[in-house]
Amino acid sequence: MAIEIIPVRNSKQLKHFLKFEWQINKDVKNWISPLYMERKKLLDTKRNPFFEHAEIEFFLAYKDEKLCGRIAAITNQNYNDFQGNKAGMWGFFECINDQEAANALFKAAADWLKSKGKDEMIGPMNPSTNDECGMLIDGFDTPPFLMMTHTLPYYPKLTEGFGNKKAKDLYAWLLTTETAIKSIPEKMVRVSEKILDKYNIQIRNIRIKDIKNEIKLIKEVYNDAWSRNWGFVPFTDVEIDILAADLKTIADERMIFIAEKAGKPVGFCVSLPNLNEIMVKIPNGRLLPTGIFKLLFGLKKIKQVRVIILGVIKEIQSLGLSSVFFINTILNAKKYGYTGGELSWILEDNHAMNKVIEIVGSNIYKTYRIYTYPLN
Repeated sequence: MAIEIIPVRNSKQLKHFLKFEWQINKDVKNWISPLYMERKKLLDTKRNPFFEHAEIEFFLAYKDEKLCGRIAAITNQNYNDFQGNKAGMWGFFECINDQEAANALFKAAADWLKSKGKDEMIGPMNPSTNDECGMLIDGFDTPPFLMMTHTLPYYPKLTEGFGNKKAKDLYAWLLTTETAIKSIPEKMVRVSEKILDKYNIQIRNIRIKDIKNEIKLIKEVYNDAWSRNWGFVPFTDVEIDILAADLKTIADERMIFIAEKAGKPVGFCVSLPNLNEIMVKIPNGRLLPTGIFKLLFGLKKIKQVRVIILGVIKEIQSLGLSSVFFINTILNAKKYGYTGGELSWILEDNHAMNKVIEIVGSNIYKTYRIYTYPLN
């Protein structure tokens, strides 16, 4: 029978859209369930400040009257304004291994984006580069870290079968603390110390008790440091406030660094405990009745971190401050009992960053892909 595509128009259909993620991944060995309440909040167009400058359309696919797939089409005016383009996004793709169903979903997203005046479709974005993004194409044998996706192995074939082409690959690097400690070249340590001394730069840990003001400093650096990066879209003030609240819940301030010069922020590095070490014990994504206890009592037992973001203002990006951040992160990881972690994601053509990461003993163990599809 033909595939039927239905746009989500009521709360019941939206619930089906949300729950399909659990339905299709329930038997996937290394998939880690997100929190259902977080997924619901992320896609709530009234509560998520992302939708103050974005639109989203949800689509469900049915085959033989049975739900078999989903996709979301997304517009992001802030992204278009900053990048100077007319691209739209797709994300939250889940589908049975059926090319006809996948084609129907991608076509629905493409047609909707064309109706919004878009000339290119980029994805997966869930819903932007400031959230989860990328489709796993290599590294299915291990579970993902915090805020990284784990998609089914046949998804790249379905995606490319519709005509989507590679836009950019994203790397996830894995390292152990012991290997990193042994691998740091003495020259890198000496140069890092000279950088701080010569340019009068101070490195300090973030102050969680003052997280709202601290996160504003990070935003100031982030929107400058990442402005040249592919796919970048700046955070709004409201989005930063939400991020601050989330960080306060899970952050270890000993693993987040801010660099200052003459009292002004010039760089930062954020490493977060790998919450997925706990989430794997909450398989249905529900905090109640027992999940909340697993979450609360598990935080202090987390052994790995994800170096989630690093930024240095454009004016001093050539100084090598990223090496200083990596050294501090590795030393504190050792000091406070973290056994290792993931550095992700890094653009495949960010050669300077990838080189530094490789020097400290890391290796690429997962690759994620962003696709593009022309709409004209």
